[in-house]
Amino acid sequence: MADSARAQKLVYLVTGGCGFLGEHVVRMLLQREPRLCELRIFDLHLGPWLDELKTGPVRVTAIQGDVTQAHEVAAAVAGTHVVIHTAGLVDVFGKASPETIHEVNVQGTQNVIEACVQTGTQFLVYTSSMEVVGPNVKGHPFYRGNEDTPYEAVHRHPYPCSKALAERLVLEANGRKVRGGLPLVTCALRPTGIYGEGHQIMRDFYHQGLRLGGRLFRAIPASVEHGRVYVGNVAWMHVLVARELEQRAALMGGQVYFCYDKSPYKSYEDFNMEFLRPCGLRLVGTRPLLPYWLLVFLAALNALLQWLLRPLLLYAPLLNPYTLAVANTTFTVSTNKAQRHFGYEPLFSWEDSRTRTIRWVQGVESSSQ
Repeated sequence: MADSARAQKLVYLVTGGCGFLGEHVVRMLLQREPRLCELRIFDLHLGPWLDELKTGPVRVTAIQGDVTQAHEVAAAVAGTHVVIHTAGLVDVFGKASPETIHEVNVQGTQNVIEACVQTGTQFLVYTSSMEVVGPNVKGHPFYRGNEDTPYEAVHRHPYPCSKALAERLVLEANGRKVRGGLPLVTCALRPTGIYGEGHQIMRDFYHQGLRLGGRLFRAIPASVEHGRVYVGNVAWMHVLVARELEQRAALMGGQVYFCYDKSPYKSYEDFNMEFLRPCGLRLVGTRPLLPYWLLVFLAALNALLQWLLRPLLLYAPLLNPYTLAVANTTFTVSTNKAQRHFGYEPLFSWEDSRTRTIRWVQGVESSSQ
């Protein structure tokens, strides 16, 4: 009886709970975690949509706070059973300084780990990224790889460097004694390129196409494949990991898992057109319209302009040396580790994921008119 009573009184904390992925994790927990008693949502910017969640049976507590402030993190973590740490600064365009990216992604993660240790929270799930692995600076392809595939993970860009450091902190913290003497159990999830409702870059591409008269111009060969994953399935994997971590601590603790589903392997542009074409955009060209050397030159020029203009204004174009290298390097995942370790199966089919994303883009279209 004591176990069943405790099972109905779990307290979860989602850091970054108002972000793109964080919001989906929050909604998935409320829909799919019956043991939930209280859900704490910690974010620097709280969304107005949180109010609609406060009328259900689960107590929803919105906490405005900053992961870089250790005392704010500790206060939010205290009394929780599970922390899902999605908070992070995703910046591949140079909008933030390298120092800020490190402070949020690395120091923020260290603050979460220390808060778990100090307050006695035993279970920590971390949202990592495929970019911890690659694509690397040498442009080596990662073709149908899994968590154990050898790959030279060499990075210079602040974002993948920060995610790699943070992931290592989380995995090395597995087994540390928390307050009360029990071991901390941690694991990390590495989504490939996430898409779905709320994906800002998809919105940016859509508006760019509108400005160009309903056209986008092919820049990357169609043969360069990328693995993409629907945000609802990434959220579902987080919920499932958090649920199973206690019972399978010996197996799952200290492990990394790629997030994957049945989304097709395509080039970045061709995949985006699965959603943008039904919304009236078309991709011009069966081959890249500009030679690759010219794209390299333009990306380097953008990087130089960004550096020169930084004291005066923020210049953060979509094309820079890092985004060009990522878009132009095959990176696909083929693994069943999550299925073997904790029974993961995608909750949303490719057809459902595609339909939901198209509907969202169409909503963006109508709201922008």
